Amino acid sequence: MGVTGSDFRKRVYRLVAQIPAGYVATYGQLAFLAGSPRASRIVGAAMYYAPFSLGLPCHRVVYRDGSLCRNGAFGGEDRQRALLATEGIPFLPDGRVDLCHCLWPGPPEQEEVAAPDSRQG
Repeated sequence: MGVTGSDFRKRVYRLVAQIPAGYVATYGQLAFLAGSPRASRIVGAAMYYAPFSLGLPCHRVVYRDGSLCRNGAFGGEDRQRALLATEGIPFLPDGRVDLCHCLWPGPPEQEEVAAPDSRQG
């Protein structure tokens, strides 16, 4: 199944669920950790359409330069900024997240969310 399939989306959702308060991840970082490094836009779509019932902290996902979501997802840029500020996320003077101080290092055991190893068999 390709990166647009539900398996990839589930891996992304499992990763996002692990991002603790006080940290952010980037779309590209999540794509890489989920096993498809070039799928950052698909990660973005997965965040946009994530079922609210999952309770995912989608507001903790930002662009690679620390910019916030500009398309109204997560309640809009102001809402995303407020949620992150409440969690102690630092911002640069230009309004971007200061990734040097709060970029999530990833899950402790990456193999739990990575794509299946095609060498197994």
